[in-house]
Amino acid sequence: MNKIYWKNSLHHYGWMSIVLHWFMAVVIIGMYFLGDYMVELDYYDPWYHKGPALHKSMGILLVALLIFRSIWTYSQTQPEPLGGKDGLNKFAKAAHASLYLLILLLLISGYLISTAKGQGINVFDWFELPAILPDSADRGEQSGKIHAILGTVLIFMIALHTVAALVHHFIFKDHTLKRMLWANNVTSNQQPKRN
Repeated sequence: MNKIYWKNSLHHYGWMSIVLHWFMAVVIIGMYFLGDYMVELDYYDPWYHKGPALHKSMGILLVALLIFRSIWTYSQTQPEPLGGKDGLNKFAKAAHASLYLLILLLLISGYLISTAKGQGINVFDWFELPAILPDSADRGEQSGKIHAILGTVLIFMIALHTVAALVHHFIFKDHTLKRMLWANNVTSNQQPKRN
């Protein structure tokens, strides 16, 4: 029976990092399209209330996941870059940090929109996250505009991230993508070097 590698090593991501990466990716992309869909709904559409409720609840779930993922990421060994140029590796790190920052800002602006009327956020009917600021229609409107812009920027960044992974796989022919698909499938002697 194969060993289950939950933790990262110098040469691969563990299952926890892989699952968090893909689960958060699916949730974020799904939330983007749900958000885009629900703003066009009229009052009598069944999703007029269901959509925002689900969007808000998933946003709070993402807050918890982002906190957990940040703690997990910074407590783990980070796999070594696969032979790329130093400048390219620094750019990749900056791009990842930008993704985290964008997600955080989206979640904050979403919270400010959702609590702009002074009401808390009902999370899957499990509990309510209270509003910590007084009601403010202006804050809600401004946060809404920022949220929409950040969402568009984030989905663009995710598209670039996807293209970069495919370039690594098909052009550079390294294991950058593979090691985010399967734990421990890359060892140090499988890592091709590029000039």
